[in-house]
Amino acid sequence: MEENYLGIDLNDKYAMISYYAKGMSEPNTFSMVTGSEIYQIPLCAARQRGTGQWFFGEEAKRRSKEEGFSYADGLLRRALAKEPVELDGSIYDSAELLFMFLKRLLQFPAYASGGEWPKKLAITVEYMNMELQTLFGLFAEWLKLPPKRLMLLDYRESFYYYAFSQPKELCANDVALCYYTSKKLWFWRLKRDKRTLPQVVTMEEEEFEPLLTDRDEDFAKIAESFFTGKVVSAVYLIGDGFDGDWMKRSLSVLCRGKRVFMGKNLFCKGACYGAAVGAKAVGWQCLYMGDNEIMVNVSLKAEHHGKTEFLPLVLAGENWYEAGNEYEVILCGKPSVDFWFQPPKSSEAVVRSLELKDFPEREDKMTRLRISAKPMAADKLNVSIRDLGFGELVRCSEKVWEYTINL
Repeated sequence: MEENYLGIDLNDKYAMISYYAKGMSEPNTFSMVTGSEIYQIPLCAARQRGTGQWFFGEEAKRRSKEEGFSYADGLLRRALAKEPVELDGSIYDSAELLFMFLKRLLQFPAYASGGEWPKKLAITVEYMNMELQTLFGLFAEWLKLPPKRLMLLDYRESFYYYAFSQPKELCANDVALCYYTSKKLWFWRLKRDKRTLPQVVTMEEEEFEPLLTDRDEDFAKIAESFFTGKVVSAVYLIGDGFDGDWMKRSLSVLCRGKRVFMGKNLFCKGACYGAAVGAKAVGWQCLYMGDNEIMVNVSLKAEHHGKTEFLPLVLAGENWYEAGNEYEVILCGKPSVDFWFQPPKSSEAVVRSLELKDFPEREDKMTRLRISAKPMAADKLNVSIRDLGFGELVRCSEKVWEYTINL
């Protein structure tokens, strides 16, 4: 079976979905109208009174204007608020309605994937947080999709995956994106350190007030200021703010020494590329260090079959809400555990030792420990160390040591 990867761009108004498989030059985005670039699928549901038949997306929106149909939109917002939805005289769980919508969405590219669920599904939103992570985790469970086949990322990381999946000439230097809606105007610039391996990528961003008067002239001034002194290979324009034929002088400013692209589906295509990278289906030499990424590698040093190994608890570049690991080890020597901290750009590590206070008196190498690490934020790591005893020889004391480590 051919491996396939899906990327979904989701907000409270609409969703977009892209499909990617080995051998394709780039992801394809599903369009509601064949041959068009109408990619935005309204995030809504409708139910026909009497028959109980469900409709989603554009069809649900159309049916909402007809007699005999009840309708609900804003499914993502309602699911996060745990707000019940009344349709056709019955009360429904808003999260389940969202899950039904997403399941229907996943069936759109089924013709290309043979009806199989993707090897990796990536969902991207403007801002990712723990509430969304929990919600999408429940969706994967509802769909019976293994957690390792789900990837969650925000728009910035989606842009990163998209930008560095393009031809080399478009990412030879810095890469920029302008995200413009009725409420916000953002400029993002990806900077890559080619001296490191993997190459560390960071993002510079600036927020501006919405353009209210002469959009063309105001945008031209902002662009000129932002790009002065910067070497940029490509600029991507995304968002409804660029609708209409208003860019004249500003476009000439943007095009000075740069390639400029405009579109609607960059984030869901970027999510697709991220899914392929996450599944190790393509080679990748970059490491993105954004607001949600762990900034340092944290490991345990252990002996295994006579060889020294480093067991990673969290890795630099991982999203904090998805990172974490667990190991069982045999304690050797004094009752403490050493943790090794190493930034990705450094060849040296810092060692921190956590003492196991009131540890039971035992012979050396007669204690198994379960060491778990789970980030609480990008800069905070919760560590749990549990005494497991040593089989039938040494009973477990049921002691647990909890630590919070600032990264």
